[in-house]
Amino acid sequence: MISAGDFRNGMCFEMDGQVFQVVEFQHVKPGKGAAFVRTKYKNVKTGSVVERSFNPNEKFEQAQLERNDMQYIYSDGDLYYFMDQETYEQRPISKENIGENIRFLKEEMICKVLSYKGEIFGVELPIVVELEITECEPGVRGDTTNNATKIATLETGATVKVPLFVNQNEVIRVDTRTGEYIERA
Repeated sequence: MISAGDFRNGMCFEMDGQVFQVVEFQHVKPGKGAAFVRTKYKNVKTGSVVERSFNPNEKFEQAQLERNDMQYIYSDGDLYYFMDQETYEQRPISKENIGENIRFLKEEMICKVLSYKGEIFGVELPIVVELEITECEPGVRGDTTNNATKIATLETGATVKVPLFVNQNEVIRVDTRTGEYIERA
């Protein structure tokens, strides 16, 4: 059991049968009245963010999330199959559980699969992935304004803005958190 006064960023707790992760917290001691903890927390399954104030003495069950390294193998309709690196067991994960990360998911990629009490609710990709550009307009000489970019389609189907000097069939690094081009690989 943890109290609201012990909240820290990234900590997970259980409340009303749901699992939440603390995004932001602030201990507030007003000049008049009792102290409280102003908290912004996220439902780990749905991703919805809520702001709420707690009494510092309120108790919650601490939730232990599991993060297992798994390799993405293939997809079949709306199911994406991942293989556990230790047991070689294959686990199907629905498209909804992968979320936005699906646009940078590439076969044979090692990802962190998030679960709570055996129920998978999300997939974390590596922060930086290397992907090949399959479609891109050629850069035109003299078309250089400040920070000129063009749209490139990657091998996973995702589109990102890249500088004019990047060409088709090149491999680039992309930040999966923001979906932005970093550099050529």
